[in-house]
Amino acid sequence: MSKVIVITGSTKGIGYGLAEEFLKRGHKVVISGRKEEALVNATAALSKNYADKVVGQLCDVTNLEDCENLFAFAAEKFGQVDIWINNAGIAHPQHKLWEMPAEMVTQSVNANIIGTVYGAQVAIRGMLKQGHGWVYNTEGFGSNGKTRDGLSVYGATKSATTFLSKSLASELKDTPVKIGTLQPGMVITDMVVGQFNSPEELEKVKPIFNIIANRVSDVAPWLVQKMLSNQKSGAKLQFQSSLQLLLRFATAPFTKRNLFND
Repeated sequence: MSKVIVITGSTKGIGYGLAEEFLKRGHKVVISGRKEEALVNATAALSKNYADKVVGQLCDVTNLEDCENLFAFAAEKFGQVDIWINNAGIAHPQHKLWEMPAEMVTQSVNANIIGTVYGAQVAIRGMLKQGHGWVYNTEGFGSNGKTRDGLSVYGATKSATTFLSKSLASELKDTPVKIGTLQPGMVITDMVVGQFNSPEELEKVKPIFNIIANRVSDVAPWLVQKMLSNQKSGAKLQFQSSLQLLLRFATAPFTKRNLFND
């Protein structure tokens, strides 16, 4: 049966990849983003093959009214919302906390925490009213408790996402609304590449990224299939396990991967 999917922050990167994979499987998708030009271009690109199944709606997730309008728009267009994915987020260049401009801190915290909270609030309220639905929050570096110099703010926001999702799984346990988290791992997107302050910094980490990272085209199909088949509220859908990552390192001398030129 065809489902209706809403994905925040889906004009590019993982969000766009998820949208495309849901559409390939015959589902209806509402993509969203803050910038009108990017939204128009992404919607047009997807509409070439899925004209009657995809629409776009402007949404700044740090604005509660925008999130409410996004849910209402999806429900009006397609009748309901079966899956809502809080994917929108902002990374920041790697800086020690005391070196970060206040605006950079505010943008990251607002998009990654406030945006996820607002998205979850709106989706849960709407889904409780309609009697069903799944909300998925996207985790990232920091969700597993690990730290890295220069990513203290970003990591803190993703740690907060994990806590929020666990809490919601408990709060929703006696309701028809379910919660889950997506852990795509490191995926080569503009968001990841943009964390580096210079091309030289990026060049230094490319060898390790070619071992541990993945392409959107690898991750998105797996996550979509897992979301469609998952029945467990509170589930963490993690693309790459620790064991799989260790295997990558073990086979790296014999496997040549170049995620930046493919």
